[in-house]
Amino acid sequence: MSTTRERRRSTHGMRRTIVASAMVIGACALTSAFAQQPGTSTWRCGNSYSDRPCAGGTTVKVDDARSDDDRQAADEATRRNAKLADRLERTRLSEEKQAHQRDQRAAQDAQRAALAQRRLEAQERLEKARATKLAAEPRKATASYGERPGSKPGEEGGAKKKRRKPAASDAS
Repeated sequence: MSTTRERRRSTHGMRRTIVASAMVIGACALTSAFAQQPGTSTWRCGNSYSDRPCAGGTTVKVDDARSDDDRQAADEATRRNAKLADRLERTRLSEEKQAHQRDQRAAQDAQRAALAQRRLEAQERLEKARATKLAAEPRKATASYGERPGSKPGEEGGAKKKRRKPAASDAS
């Protein structure tokens, strides 16, 4: 939204410049019309012009020796330049907007990469802590020869023979 405001301000400033230029051209044309009257002259008093003398003022020659074709060509060139300036401004604003969007995407990508890096480092610290904890715990005894798998160490296991109960037919 701020770029729209800047564009409006910039366009507004350009329009003021064009209007001011047109007013200066109009003033010159007006003073040249007065200068053509016999006995009148134009005085420059600081930054303004007048048909009356002023303190510290100087006379200015305001005859416009250009033909009507030359004046029309100058006016047309001024209009062309104004259109070109507007087009260049729109192009510049568009490029600035694209650059801003690229910068925003790059910043977001950098944030994502930093977050992923922090997550990876946290996971590595967790795995290292787990490995340290496992290394610090006492080791369980392994099964020795002759023990059954799943039996506790020290129990007789493995090849233990079961006693057979005498069968009722054997007892007789």
